[in-house]
Amino acid sequence: MFESEVTIRVRYAETDQMGYVYYGNYGAYYEVARTETFRQLGISYREMEKAGVMMPVLEMRSKYIRPARYDDLLTVKLFLKERPKGARILFEYEVYNEAKELLNIGETMMVFVDMKTGRPTPIPQDIHLKLDPHFTG
Repeated sequence: MFESEVTIRVRYAETDQMGYVYYGNYGAYYEVARTETFRQLGISYREMEKAGVMMPVLEMRSKYIRPARYDDLLTVKLFLKERPKGARILFEYEVYNEAKELLNIGETMMVFVDMKTGRPTPIPQDIHLKLDPHFTG
């Protein structure tokens, strides 16, 4: 299993009329966690796209447990619980506030796609090389 985390400060523009983080912003928080995780692992989205592979979202799920509010410092934990295989990779998330209260859980299923054909493609070998050491068996 692989785990990482990133902190994000809630901006005023991310809140709704009730002062809660607007539900649609959690997808953006998940994206920040994915991007920073890949950066920590030495994987570059930019280089992957230059090589002709993109990674769109196939599915996204999110469960809201408690609201996040303006100026909260959120910790977004990202988990890769299974070794990615085929063309798909499942990211799982937990979002906490500064009091360490669980606010949200979510997941995104991403698919690697050949940019020329628009069809799924196996996970690039260089990504496997960076991820595989974090999984046993």
